[in-house]
Amino acid sequence: MYFKKILLGSFLLSGMLSAQNAVSLNINDEDVELQTSLNFNDIIGYADGTSYTLDANYLHSDGDNLFGIGLSGENQLQGIYGLRVGLGIKAVFADEFAAVPFLAKAAYTLPLTDAIPTTTLEMSFAYAPEVLSFNEAENYTEFRTQLGMEVVPNIHLFTGYRNIDTDYKAADYTFNESFYLGMKLSF
Repeated sequence: MYFKKILLGSFLLSGMLSAQNAVSLNINDEDVELQTSLNFNDIIGYADGTSYTLDANYLHSDGDNLFGIGLSGENQLQGIYGLRVGLGIKAVFADEFAAVPFLAKAAYTLPLTDAIPTTTLEMSFAYAPEVLSFNEAENYTEFRTQLGMEVVPNIHLFTGYRNIDTDYKAADYTFNESFYLGMKLSF
């Protein structure tokens, strides 16, 4: 657990020192999740269309902890203005559970900027079959959807839903299924 705190703290600090990154916190009456996103393009000086991002999250839910770290590439989908699609891989760790799921995500910026502040609908799906699940894990499935609005420049308020299944060899376990509210700071 000590290693996880150091690693998460390092990502938060590096996120604060770089441009075009984000830190977010989301909560409900039982859970708290801290997320950070680091844009690699700024670090390596890559200016082409694809954005390479390192994401990390820590979820504390009903006495259990889940830590994840992922790397993805994201680009504008041709023909549909405002839609970005990304693919990647991540690693997740919980109590006696480890998995390396594939990740797919999409974000659509609604074309209503003349009427309301910038509003984005995001979805992501991660899946690790048995061959990519370790320790006592059998498979891993994660689904998230989120709607956020930039209320002030670089400050977003959002609401979302997540469903995380950490299936162990001994039993199937829904790690978390909940709605949440949160705030994201982009810089």
